Amino acid sequence: MELYDTARRAVVPFRPGRLVTLYSCGITPYDAAHLGHAQVYLTFDVLHRRLLDAGHHVRLVRNVTDVDDDILRRARELGVFYLDLAAEEMARFDATMDQLGLLPVAAEPRATSAIPEVLSLVQALLDKGHAYRAAGAVYYSVASFPRFGALSGLRRDEMLALAAERGGRPDDPAKADPLDFVLWQPSGPGEPSWSSRWGPGRPGWHIECSALAMRELGETVDLHGGGSDLVFPHHECEVAQSEAVTGRTFVRHWLHVGMVRLDGVKMSKSLGNLVFADDLLKEAEPAAVRLALLAHHYREDWDWRPEDLLQARDRLARWRQAPRHGDDGALAAVRAHLDRDLDCPGALAALDELARAGRGVLDGAALLGITL
Repeated sequence: MELYDTARRAVVPFRPGRLVTLYSCGITPYDAAHLGHAQVYLTFDVLHRRLLDAGHHVRLVRNVTDVDDDILRRARELGVFYLDLAAEEMARFDATMDQLGLLPVAAEPRATSAIPEVLSLVQALLDKGHAYRAAGAVYYSVASFPRFGALSGLRRDEMLALAAERGGRPDDPAKADPLDFVLWQPSGPGEPSWSSRWGPGRPGWHIECSALAMRELGETVDLHGGGSDLVFPHHECEVAQSEAVTGRTFVRHWLHVGMVRLDGVKMSKSLGNLVFADDLLKEAEPAAVRLALLAHHYREDWDWRPEDLLQARDRLARWRQAPRHGDDGALAAVRAHLDRDLDCPGALAALDELARAGRGVLDGAALLGITL
């Protein structure tokens, strides 16, 4: 199998051992999952299925960010307890993923479950000189990690711009460097708070994933990823803080999924330009929704159009008219396309051709998670 690796900026062999460890950044549960979320988790599901098909054991972990600025703000707006909001939205999310046919993940740990691990990591970073205390918070010093920026390949000015756009607060006067990021912060009025050596507070955004990934999968993960908007700052910061503590490679292979847009603009909860996966599941059966997403290569940015769902329904109908038996050619074709950087559109086209030729596509469709 060959997959594009964000850090190496090339399609390279992905050859894990018999046990494959995967970590996917999950949702912040303050609203329903939109198509951008669904595309990420569907990509990891297809990878999961192909690895199992190839004889691997897979441990896939998908975290839940159940404490951060966004969920606390939304809980205040609704006048509800933040963990009640998280529980409600996680139930909705899990139901949607089940409908889409995603295989169960090995673990779905919450950020709030990792406070002891977060505290240990922050203290280790302070002890090793990679962090400092200021204004009641603990910050990571990017100057202490010469490889900061290597994952994203961005210039300093580009990182500063994205940090400002994505909650990194480069204008924070307590920082020694505008790119430094929060590891531990004082809680605001009414916010959840945990005791620490640096005063009561809560974790920064990035530290939770390092804590959870290493707790669940060990110091080195075979493959880690999420949406491409997480490359910087989230995953860049994860690399820096994790490797500064362990001295080992944190992630062997980085996989990032392109953005789904609506009318040319990336779907975003903050903008409100969303198409929700559970709404589409009210319009069409899960196999059609799944096919509509698989028709786009995981790395591309693309625009959602209602026609996508219509085309997926037509494709599903054509496949169901094909002979109702397995075909080694269909399975071999799908395997070959998935092993070339998860080329799902190519796999769909191959099954279209076989169906037109009057050959069965059941086995090939099943490897893509499509039940005919």
